[in-house]
Amino acid sequence: MNTSTPAPSRAIGLVGFDGDDTLWKSEDYYRKAEQDYLDLLSRYIDVHDTQTARHLLEVQQRHLGVFGYGVKSMTLSMIEAAIEITSQRIEAKDIQRILDIGHDTLRHPVELIDGVRESVAAIAAQYPVVLITKGDLFHQEAKIKVAALSDLFPRIEIVSEKDPETYARVLAEFDLPMQQFVMVGNSLRSDIEPVITLGGWGIHTPYAVTWAHETQHGVADDEPRMVSADTAWDWPAALATIEAKAAAAA
Repeated sequence: MNTSTPAPSRAIGLVGFDGDDTLWKSEDYYRKAEQDYLDLLSRYIDVHDTQTARHLLEVQQRHLGVFGYGVKSMTLSMIEAAIEITSQRIEAKDIQRILDIGHDTLRHPVELIDGVRESVAAIAAQYPVVLITKGDLFHQEAKIKVAALSDLFPRIEIVSEKDPETYARVLAEFDLPMQQFVMVGNSLRSDIEPVITLGGWGIHTPYAVTWAHETQHGVADDEPRMVSADTAWDWPAALATIEAKAAAAA
């Protein structure tokens, strides 16, 4: 794959973009799946408090190192959590229904967030860009294809985890110092914190719905290496702000 060439005479040489809930909508469908799961379990237990949803999150987090991220991981966790929380009383037909929830979620439509194509195109006209998204390989590949953004990204990375090691590997392949890298994303935990930890920059655009796991982070509201952008339309201006900051720090 073409890794592109860092932009000449600029303090920033590469801009990375997250996929789910940054370029296209995703978490909405996971939350619908979780609600369908809770509705199903209401036949067995009282789900009106937060314990059932919290139990599912605990099971998901327990298995991230084995199942990874994505719909398939969620579905396996739902099955295990349902068996546990019903003390194995759940019927086979309802386990099948959980599988159906997973299948339905895998087939959800891919809807670009407003302003994404225009802003990514504007940034890609001035900077090398890379798409860095995590999750199930097959599902992410399918979403990237349907989103029809491949023409804007000469390099696409689908990773199992977004941690400092992953970002360091990607930047090493570009032969670029982390201080010249900006990551654009909705998740402070996955898109911003690891990059800032390594000395890079972040543009944070929060999504309306966030998975509880992704809310666990250590990024301060006034983090100097991060710029907030309310919408995708604001990305070029946010990048210009970071360009100026990075140039002043160089």
